[in-house]
Order: sequence, then C-alpha cells, then structure tokens
Amino acid sequence: MTAALTVLTMVCLGYIALQDFKERKVYWWLFPLTMLLLGLIHFLNTVEPWVFLSYISLNASFVSLIICTLYIFTRTIAKKKFLDYSLGLGDILFFYAFALGFPTFTFVILFSNAILFALLVFLVFKKKLRLKTVPLAGLMGAFLILVFGYSLIFISPPLYGY
Repeated sequence: MTAALTVLTMVCLGYIALQDFKERKVYWWLFPLTMLLLGLIHFLNTVEPWVFLSYISLNASFVSLIICTLYIFTRTIAKKKFLDYSLGLGDILFFYAFALGFPTFTFVILFSNAILFALLVFLVFKKKLRLKTVPLAGLMGAFLILVFGYSLIFISPPLYGY
C-alpha cells in the first residue's frame, strides 16, 4: 500500500517539477494532492496519531518561521515585494506539503538538502534556462523523487524510522 502511494506521490511530484521547469506555473490542485499523499504516507508509517500530529506541527512551525524570516528580510532589507519576487505561492504551498511528509528529524535533513540541491542545480543550469528565476518547487520535487526512488530500491536508511 505504501509503495503504491509513494509511486503515486512521485508521479505528482514529477508533474510539479515539469510544470515548474517549463512555465514557473503549477496547477493549484497538485499541491493539495501532494499534501494529502505525503501526509497519508507519513501517517501510515507513524505508530501513534499524536506523534504524527506533533511532527507535522513542528514541521509547519519551522516552515512558517522560514517564510516569516524571508518576508521580513525581503520587505525591510531588500525593500522588494515578497510574493513572486523572493518566493512564489507554489513554493510556499510546496514547503507546507513537504512539512506533512516526514518526521521532524528527517524533514529538517531532507528540507535543507532539497534547498541545497535546488541551489546547486540552478547554478549549474542557469545559463541554459529560458526563464531566469529558480524553479524551487520543481527542483525540490525532483529531489524528493530521487529520495523516494532510492528508498523504494534500497530499504536502508528508513525515511520514517525517526
């Protein structure tokens, strides 16, 4: 059951990545679907419901803190618009979808590595991109596809063992 949900999630993440790479626009319904799928996989791999709720509460708080910090920086120091300048709405929705998908320890590691992955890939392919903005949700989605693919092929280390 979880393997089928994981593959379905990978397909959803693939659509997010493709749309974000091509147009920097993603169908809105892909984000709630991704939230549902990631949350369901996480819930099915959690022992107790209260543990699941505590993990997603901590993760959502972490994401909110990051978004608030970026908002304050963008508005006060950079003196620019926040939405669609520093971060797109799709990126924000993807961050929250990501937050539903993993235990807190795993989430922090995967989230920070996904951001680093997105930065490195963007820097390598920057000159070849038609649009010069970072497809952050798409690159993070591609990173998660790699992580899920690896976890389906190789059992260890477990994504939900923490």
